[in-house]
Amino acid sequence: MAPVVADFEPEHAEAIAQLCVAEGWKSWTADKVAAAFSAPGVIAAVALEGDKVIGAGELLSDGHVVAYLGLLIVARDVRRQGIGRRLVEELIARSGLERIDLLSEEESTSFYDALPHKLKPGYRIYEQEKG
Repeated sequence: MAPVVADFEPEHAEAIAQLCVAEGWKSWTADKVAAAFSAPGVIAAVALEGDKVIGAGELLSDGHVVAYLGLLIVARDVRRQGIGRRLVEELIARSGLERIDLLSEEESTSFYDALPHKLKPGYRIYEQEKG
């Protein structure tokens, strides 16, 4: 059975968190996934194989100009089957926008290089340490 891309539902949160933990992304707990994926301005989708969550994507958007891919994850055992691409394409389509911006882990750059894109420098800015 081919995977299906569907709307995020709160019952998907735990499975998405488990995929994130497998990547070492400990900040994505089930509670945070549920809150983030349901937040205003967020478009969220999951890839399902039957009832099993095998991938997920979260797009943050102002609905007019800017969209940022906050999370894209696919289970390791089903990568390189087009699931990530389908999630990205679905999120862009749902946003109604022409493009999205993102930051990528180094090992994921070949995936994004295969999509139509323009490479631009990016930054992740953190809160300044106090004290």
